[in-house]
Amino acid sequence: MIRLGKLTDYAVLLMSQMARAPITKWHTARELSEECHLPMPTVGKLLRVLLRSGLLRSHRGVKGGYVLARSPELIRLTDIISAMEGPLGLTQCSSETSDVCNLEPSCPVRDNQRIISQAIRGALERVMLSDLTRPLELTAIRDSRGNRLPIVAEIGRMQ
Repeated sequence: MIRLGKLTDYAVLLMSQMARAPITKWHTARELSEECHLPMPTVGKLLRVLLRSGLLRSHRGVKGGYVLARSPELIRLTDIISAMEGPLGLTQCSSETSDVCNLEPSCPVRDNQRIISQAIRGALERVMLSDLTRPLELTAIRDSRGNRLPIVAEIGRMQ
């Protein structure tokens, strides 16, 4: 099973909450904690990681807080996942890091794992933060053999 960590899930939740507001609105950690129903220490930790990764900007002071560093249409889901999890890959050997497994030089599926990881990464890179702020619809298309392939599409826009 491919699974994102709980903190990554919470980071996507925070970022999508911020993306629903006007781009110029500053958000406080307390406000985000209440709106997302997450504990303050968790929100604080997430905001620090997202700030260090360049996905957020911050301003201290009475009217301070956090704001998205770019428009939600320019922030990919993979940007958030990578900020929280590190390089995206199905397996360790299929990420950009090499020499993580003793079997790597003789592994018969290593190249296939890399291709699969690239396909998954490519699909996730097409999902923008702005896509997460409105309902998506699961539709299907058919491949060359007539088999149905599920895809994610916003109503009126294919991904």
